[in-house]
Amino acid sequence: MNHSPHHPPLAAKSQQDPHPPSIMLAITGASGSLYGQTLLQFLLARTTARLYLVISEVGAQVVRYELSASAENGSLARLLEGKLNATERSRLRIFGDQDFFAPMASGTAAPTSLVVLPCSMGTAARIAAGMAGTLIERAADVMMKQHKQLIICPRESPLSELHLRHLLTLAQLKATIIPLMPAMYQHPKTVDDIVRFSVGRVCEALGYTHEFYQPWSQRRL
Repeated sequence: MNHSPHHPPLAAKSQQDPHPPSIMLAITGASGSLYGQTLLQFLLARTTARLYLVISEVGAQVVRYELSASAENGSLARLLEGKLNATERSRLRIFGDQDFFAPMASGTAAPTSLVVLPCSMGTAARIAAGMAGTLIERAADVMMKQHKQLIICPRESPLSELHLRHLLTLAQLKATIIPLMPAMYQHPKTVDDIVRFSVGRVCEALGYTHEFYQPWSQRRL
């Protein structure tokens, strides 16, 4: 086949992707900041993925209310104060929710996965409607149009018919819906046990093994 000099043939794609996976963690104003913090700690400690963190304005208020600014690696309250350790500086990029010059705002730089954890029902509604008034909403819109992995973790109870409609719309758009629900068969004894179960579900959806809980009927596997 002859190729135009203006349009040379495309090079064969490399067998090995030179770019590591990238994950955006979005934290919105729903209660449950500890879920986001636990996932961030896991991703920093156990993966090589490039990490992006975006916290909404209301999400930042909830983080400060629910979490103390400890020295623990990945503490959201501490990160909001701009206090990053060496590992976080090398692995983590933090963007404001109005920063539309962030790479995730474009389909040419979409991350491998976007996790909204926790996801407020207002955020879920705006994403389902295709609105993009914030970086989180725009990034979610990018993930759907680029057919990338979008994980929505709603934290609300009870759920109205409107809430359910929005979640159904997102599921129909191929988003993965992981409600923040405990599993009593795991015999949770602490708040951390409850949080770790839901975060483990997210890790599984991302394709990572974890030790947050034991598989059901492990002795029969």
